[in-house]
Amino acid sequence: MMTRTTGSVVLALCLAASSARTDATAAIDVAVDFVEVAAGPFTMGADPARDPEAYDNERWSPAAGEGSVLVPTFYIARHEVTVGDFAIFAGARTWPVDQRALAGPSTHPVTFVSWPDALAYCRWLETALKTARSTPDRTKELLANGWRVTLPTEAEWEKAARGTDRRRYPWGDDAQPSRANYGGKSTTPVGLFACPGCPNGLLDMSGNVWEWTRSPYQPYPYDASDDRANLDADALWVIRGGSFADGARLVRTTTRTGADPGARRPFIGFRVVISPPAAATR
Repeated sequence: MMTRTTGSVVLALCLAASSARTDATAAIDVAVDFVEVAAGPFTMGADPARDPEAYDNERWSPAAGEGSVLVPTFYIARHEVTVGDFAIFAGARTWPVDQRALAGPSTHPVTFVSWPDALAYCRWLETALKTARSTPDRTKELLANGWRVTLPTEAEWEKAARGTDRRRYPWGDDAQPSRANYGGKSTTPVGLFACPGCPNGLLDMSGNVWEWTRSPYQPYPYDASDDRANLDADALWVIRGGSFADGARLVRTTTRTGADPGARRPFIGFRVVISPPAAATR
């Protein structure tokens, strides 16, 4: 199903799958709601003169706080991947998972997932979407043409979170605890915090859990070609968005840090994108 809302195309992808359980085998629907983010430039990074809370690693260069990046069209999930979603993947038994990832409430974002775990989920989901009868024709067309289900690049993530108006938070320039789960004690169900002013209608881009990207952690300026280089070298991978345990400074749209790819933490999760062939190399 494809609908148009305020200039964005929403792809509601309902995938029927089976999950192995100890008592029975149950059919479960995984709903992946992808939203189109149109091609075009946006301002990336943070100028300390404009945002006094910006960290040094958010500065574009010694001479400039911000830079312009052109990002091709991509589709990003409205919500973070949930424990329930990940349990279906685990039930397929195509990849070993940490049992702690399955221990939380089914509607909460999955945690205790490493970077390879997140990519394995993306590969599994892509294969499933290609073959499921319930997958919309447009989605099958994209995948048949080489588009990939994967993690967002750092630039894709930031553009989706802040839009094109340089906002400090997804909802605007001021911290609003009613718009996201931060400064708390635990995760909450995905989408619990409404954010009517957020770009693209996305939810939980701030707080709840840090989200893996497919970009290696390195200094700005961001370069899409360099972002795909030296993947065999040891690297930290960028995580974005902050978590339930962090304060307002860490859930800004430009806050960035890195994590070891093998890290499984109670505050790191992920969301997925469908990216065009030239960008989706992992």
